[in-house]
Amino acid sequence: MTAQNAPARRPIRELPDELISQIAAGEVVERPASVVRELVDNALDAGAQNITLRLLGGGTRLISVEDDGGGIAPEELATALKRHATSKIGNLDELESVMTMGFRGEALAAINSVSELTLISRMDGRTDGQSSAFALDGRTGEVRPAPRAVGTTVEVKELFFSTPARRKFLKSDSTELAHCIEAVRRHALARPDVSFAIWHEGKLVEQWRVHPGPAGLEQRLADVLGNDFVAQSVAVDFHIGPMHIVGRAGTPDAARSRPDHQFAYVNGRFVRDKVVMHGARSAYEDVLHGHKQPAYALFIQIDPTLVDVNVHPTKIEVRFRDSRQVHQAVRHAIEQALAAPRSQALADAAASELTLQASPAPKALPESASWRQGSIGLSERAEPARFERPRVDADRAMQDLKALWTPQATVWPAQESAPDTAPDRGACNEPASPSGAAPTPQLPPETTWPLGRAIAQLHGVYILAENAQGLVVVDMHAAHERIVYEKLKQQLGPQNDGFAGGIASQPLLIPATFAATPTEVATAESCTDALSQLGLEISPLSAKTLAVRAVPTSLAQGDAVELARSVLAELAQHDASTVVQRAQNEILATMACHGAVRANRQLTLPEMNALLRQMEETERSDQCNHGRPTWRQMTMRDLDALFLRGR
Repeated sequence: MTAQNAPARRPIRELPDELISQIAAGEVVERPASVVRELVDNALDAGAQNITLRLLGGGTRLISVEDDGGGIAPEELATALKRHATSKIGNLDELESVMTMGFRGEALAAINSVSELTLISRMDGRTDGQSSAFALDGRTGEVRPAPRAVGTTVEVKELFFSTPARRKFLKSDSTELAHCIEAVRRHALARPDVSFAIWHEGKLVEQWRVHPGPAGLEQRLADVLGNDFVAQSVAVDFHIGPMHIVGRAGTPDAARSRPDHQFAYVNGRFVRDKVVMHGARSAYEDVLHGHKQPAYALFIQIDPTLVDVNVHPTKIEVRFRDSRQVHQAVRHAIEQALAAPRSQALADAAASELTLQASPAPKALPESASWRQGSIGLSERAEPARFERPRVDADRAMQDLKALWTPQATVWPAQESAPDTAPDRGACNEPASPSGAAPTPQLPPETTWPLGRAIAQLHGVYILAENAQGLVVVDMHAAHERIVYEKLKQQLGPQNDGFAGGIASQPLLIPATFAATPTEVATAESCTDALSQLGLEISPLSAKTLAVRAVPTSLAQGDAVELARSVLAELAQHDASTVVQRAQNEILATMACHGAVRANRQLTLPEMNALLRQMEETERSDQCNHGRPTWRQMTMRDLDALFLRGR
């Protein structure tokens, strides 16, 4: 740049207050939804029990938030619109332990600088002696009496009228309305004790009523996210140290392609925190398929002195004093909730529904529907004394299951007819048994086996079982793979602290060197033990060069430099123990896949039943190691609908 083109020197001076407020508004007020979020924050801080939002033009022409909170004194109305004016904090100690939704005192001033704002408020006359409401004009500063019940109304008209360039960046009215509704939904999820109503162009578009009591949170989740979310999720209730995590975690089957059903709250504040999100995603590593995104709503209660909420203008990001502790707490909370097999819960729910909807069965019932009368065949109904509850020998079941590890020389081709293990329900009342063995006893109606009784094997791949609800289809390889995997993890200890001596490594004849960043060098020096457990030996050659001297034996033929870079990046971002555990689990998953029963392996009925019983007792047995489901239930209602019965 030549001297002729150099900009002229301008003196340093203070900016006008109005321009300062407009600059601040650029950080706080991005679109109408930002105004809605700030005003609802203030309403909740005022102790409101009912909040009503009225919009025109998606919020661009009018945003009105009405509440029944404590109100504002007339002499404080003008002060409320000044920059950095607030009643929520007064010193540094209060800032470090803030529990209110807002605290900076910038929102109303910023909104007033880019809109026509009117503030109407009334305090309770019985306690404060205020007999009427007062309205403040944000443009002129005039205060006048106005009609209103106890509470506050903030009206924001013609947003960005003073900054037309900002208004050009807004989307259509329907898009802005959707963002405003989403902002209120986030508040509604965390506050089931408060009712919310949203009106647009004079029409009620959303309303969520108050749900008091312990069950209020679950009812509000059903109202906001839908009954399907509650039905396809498990309750989370985890307490450790200064943290208490409650909410619901979606089952792996309910995973979505986008992370649009991920809600995390810290002390009632909605946040988008990387620590919480990564902790939640880590809990689904063993049970989620592909790149699916889990659905969850988590509410973290933590000592406010252990979290810093003053790190982002919109308060959507926070900083934890001990991020590792929070990460582990979130991960363990979801893992604990997902660990229990869902087969028992579904069976209990179905049994309750059958009890409530029980009705007399028809006199002549086909064999295929005989489960409705609590028995298997016609002869069993005639002579119920012939049958008694089967006695399950745990040692025999384990012996049958261990036989699955034994290699079998003969594999039945898919096209060949396997030994007939399924009973001929139309021709004989007693089921056939494989290889002339004793008949398998029928399950009585009071059985408590959620996955039921094995009746057949389909093409050597699937197990067909019958339970009180109907038909259960089990992918035997996927199910056995999960069982083996969980057993291998248990052999490492309850916390999976690591292999004795670490993962076997193989030294490289010629070390692989690469140019490293300062972060990679620092990570290699500080995480020597973790790298050793992973079977890696990485040492610095200079301030900017690292050498890979050993790699895991199973990865000896791979790219040593690429492996080292990826591991160092993972260690730099996440806790070392988490990275080590993830690598170990991947190795165990590979071992389990090779050790599980293969497809086209013909199983006997005792082997199939032993596998079902182990599934009912194994954690996370509803998904295989790769996140695919291991079993599916087809109820009698589903089968009746499939064959148009009752129509």
